[in-house]
Amino acid sequence: MLSLFFDISIPAQDYLRVYQGTANRVLIRSRDGRTISLPARHLQPFLRHDGIYGSFIMEFNAQGQLLDLRRLG
Repeated sequence: MLSLFFDISIPAQDYLRVYQGTANRVLIRSRDGRTISLPARHLQPFLRHDGIYGSFIMEFNAQGQLLDLRRLG
């Protein structure tokens, strides 16, 4: 299992584009510099009234399939 750590700071007004249908992916830079294109629906459980903020870990298999995404701390 492979893991990536990253930090997110997405204000609610920016995430609103997902609901409006003008965006469906979020580009994230991991702490080691890799760029991740993540379907926005995976972040929905972490959405609060002010947006999505925090440090996360993503675990995926060798084929690149997402196995787990969780907030740290």
